[in-house]
Amino acid sequence: MAAGASREPDLEQFQEMAEAAYQGLPEGFRRAAGRIVIHAQDYADREVLDHFGITDPLELTGLYQGIPLIHDSVTFPVPDSPRIFLYRLPLLAELETRPDVTLTELIEHVVIHELGHHFGWSDEEMHALLDAD
Repeated sequence: MAAGASREPDLEQFQEMAEAAYQGLPEGFRRAAGRIVIHAQDYADREVLDHFGITDPLELTGLYQGIPLIHDSVTFPVPDSPRIFLYRLPLLAELETRPDVTLTELIEHVVIHELGHHFGWSDEEMHALLDAD
């Protein structure tokens, strides 16, 4: 974690902020997303970091885990709900370098980004949509 970086909010408060970010999305968007669970953790698990070849745990702020809706099937349903993970300490470290945004805005951005993966959008497609504004 960056020197002097705050550990506030705590993990429980951070989870509440992540859930509030999701609930703040338009109802139609949430309805289209279907069942999805949001988890807050301090860092990604070592297995996740290793899977992506990430050595510095501060480099991963969020992760979508599940079958994107474009690949979901009623004939082969997935038993687990798709999940979005938000990583508190990497986001707090990023906040230290981004005086132009608030923690709430960073959390909202990551929630929306990971939901984009849930809808089946690639990083490139999401960046193209955001750059079109």
